[in-house]
Amino acid sequence: MITKVKNLFKGEHRPKLMALDFIKYIGPGLLVTVGFIDPGNWASNVAAGSSYGYKLLWMVTLSTIMLIILQHNAAHLGIVTGYCMSEAATKFLKPFTSRLVLISAVFAAILTAMAEILGAAIALQMLFKIPIKIGSLITVVFVSWMLYTNSYKKLEKWIISFVSLIGISFIFELSLIDVKWAEVASSWVKPEFPAGSMPIIMSVLGAVVMPHNLFLHSEIIQSRQWNLEDEKVIVKQLNYEYFDTIFSMIIGWGINSAMIIVAASAFFTNNVTVMELNQAQQMLKPLLGNASAVVFALALLFAGISSSITAGMAGGSIFAGIYGEPYDIHDAHTKVGVGITYIFAVLIIFFVKSPFQGLVYSQMFLSVQLPITIFLLIYLTSSKKIMGKFANTLLYKVLLWTIGIIVTVLNAMLLMSFVG
Repeated sequence: MITKVKNLFKGEHRPKLMALDFIKYIGPGLLVTVGFIDPGNWASNVAAGSSYGYKLLWMVTLSTIMLIILQHNAAHLGIVTGYCMSEAATKFLKPFTSRLVLISAVFAAILTAMAEILGAAIALQMLFKIPIKIGSLITVVFVSWMLYTNSYKKLEKWIISFVSLIGISFIFELSLIDVKWAEVASSWVKPEFPAGSMPIIMSVLGAVVMPHNLFLHSEIIQSRQWNLEDEKVIVKQLNYEYFDTIFSMIIGWGINSAMIIVAASAFFTNNVTVMELNQAQQMLKPLLGNASAVVFALALLFAGISSSITAGMAGGSIFAGIYGEPYDIHDAHTKVGVGITYIFAVLIIFFVKSPFQGLVYSQMFLSVQLPITIFLLIYLTSSKKIMGKFANTLLYKVLLWTIGIIVTVLNAMLLMSFVG
């Protein structure tokens, strides 16, 4: 198991809510944030902004609200039980059901890793003219080395640095364009369904609310468990985790919004529909200058590398959970899970004809698996047998079921849009 923080609350020492204490809890939320500012998001957001302007910003807002509730609930499970969601599914579901659910989750992690690796490869092609397939192999070798040799705490610091660089990059991009902020503000809260937009709406949803992130958050947070027997410690962890989740998800919301805003302002206003991320970079040069194109590619590379690492962690965690084990990169099941995630992700890339479409549709397929993960989470965290007095309240059950139903309905709408 990942090295656990030593119990700081032995004896009569009482936990105190101190400002500096909160800093120790920053990290899990930002690791999850990487998962929804990944290359799949870039493809979905660039497609949304270039095709429909600011009109689909509302989906980023709705998805982020859903994400805060769901990620907090997943972390809630890890803190209270000491199990990640995959371990809990194996322990508390019937074997056939748990295997079916977790195998679909492993497939979701593979698709996620495919998008992340592909995004990094596209960035390498932009910067150094490296072919996509070779760039994919370079990326896999690098992130595998990072994951198999670095400790969790080192990875966390690397990934937080990557998130910071991505955020700075988009602040730079926003400074170069003319944004109609009144329209942006309206679009953040006003739902619209332009003709033909359902696949992109669903890809935005699948890119923000990602199945593997729910599994990952429950794993990361439980790895920091201090003292499950002390109710005061559990309550304190829940409170700090909630603030960490909100803080981190708002950062992700801002970066995703910035992607759509940049694409809308740079491309939609110039009647340019972007169908490739390479095309987006090339179009930025005459519109915003060479520096913007380089910054765009570098930010994409940072996003691809960091999210490839977290996708591998999620795949390893889910696979290990099938055997009732926590994530431990030194354990055989975790190693196999990480390997399966990366190997199959690269194999898919080798058969993808259009990298950009591969990114968009991978996010759409993730949204199809998402209801399975959501309803698994609701079952686990609503059970008093599993959660005890920390089981979901009636209000939280209503919120979670509402989210599950919304996601299911949107998936039905997506299916009808294809059938029609």
